[in-house]
Amino acid sequence: MNPLKQYGLVTFNYWSFTITDGAIRMLVLLHFHQLGYSPLEIAMLFLFYEFFGIVTNLVGGYLGARLGLNVTMNIGLGLQVVALMMLTVPADMLSVAYVMAAQALSGIAKDLNKMSAKSAIKSLADEASGQLYRWVALLTGSKNALKGVGFFVGAALLAWLGFVGALYVLVAIIVVPLILSLFLLDGTMGRAKTKPKFQAMFAKSAAINWLSAARFFLFGARDVWFVVALPVFLQAVLDWSHTQVGAFMALWVIGYGVVQAAAPKLTGIRNPNKTMPTRHTAMKLALPLALVPMVMAWWLDASPQTVLMAGLVIFGIVFALNSAVHSYLIVSYADADGTSKDVGFYYMANAGGRLVGTLLSGWVYQTAGMEATLLVSALFVALAALLVLKAEPQTMSPA
Repeated sequence: MNPLKQYGLVTFNYWSFTITDGAIRMLVLLHFHQLGYSPLEIAMLFLFYEFFGIVTNLVGGYLGARLGLNVTMNIGLGLQVVALMMLTVPADMLSVAYVMAAQALSGIAKDLNKMSAKSAIKSLADEASGQLYRWVALLTGSKNALKGVGFFVGAALLAWLGFVGALYVLVAIIVVPLILSLFLLDGTMGRAKTKPKFQAMFAKSAAINWLSAARFFLFGARDVWFVVALPVFLQAVLDWSHTQVGAFMALWVIGYGVVQAAAPKLTGIRNPNKTMPTRHTAMKLALPLALVPMVMAWWLDASPQTVLMAGLVIFGIVFALNSAVHSYLIVSYADADGTSKDVGFYYMANAGGRLVGTLLSGWVYQTAGMEATLLVSALFVALAALLVLKAEPQTMSPA
């Protein structure tokens, strides 16, 4: 199968998985909030989801380089089926520990799938022509748009079919790409020519270390107010329904994904004669991003709904561009032989940022309110801007 068809199959796998990933998050969040769980307890349900993402990206990158990215992608799809089926048990079995275990499997599945998809592009796209940036942006942007669709699907299915009925629909969505992937995905894709040693998981260049640190704070900045605090605030303070919360967050993530996919055009990269994004591009996008949650925190009391709506639009646009540039930089910086080692390490930092952001989202909101989560977000973005500037590549890739 030619590179374009392989890219199409990888993208279809990623799209299908992402819909179920967004849906299961919204299902769990809304269902357990309805059952009376506190914001911090809800955040704890996602603790293992994020924690095992850290481990998975590190080990998964190593396995992808040794065994091939088709293996890690198929394992990810299969584990998502298991995670979804675990939640279909009778309600009295859904203890916090049990749901955390199911979410752990889902987190492992998601990060295996994402690491495999992002790493695969390095071997399929041409960097010099700008194709690598465009394909990374398209994959990342479309994934996030479909995660937004997943939010809406999860909320709508919960209202229509109930918790268990919704889960069975999600299982059906993921089985089709799993079957296609088992038979059609190239078995040699992403496999290193020389088998990497286990310690190679940690042997990263200074540029990748700094870029990973910046990614940690960038995604912590988003999740600290978006993951738990925002949907609980919309329900508890603004009195929104399940469907309204799901639809709104879905639209935001869809818009965010559309901006990411369009990042090459929006950042001026339209042809091979243009300079590709650099660490300076990421820093310049992060500085104005830090101002958005600061202003939102200042004005939130005056008009909560208006401030959240307007702030989310602005934050989403600038954050999406920043994330797209980051995603391009790591694939560009990664070693061409066994790309998944570097990409896995980077997304380990990404998962760490989401973990810290998720926990802080529940704890800071519960103890200090929505304004405090926004201020923490601003601080995290500022740190990301400073750290990414240190990520100077050692070669002549993107300078």
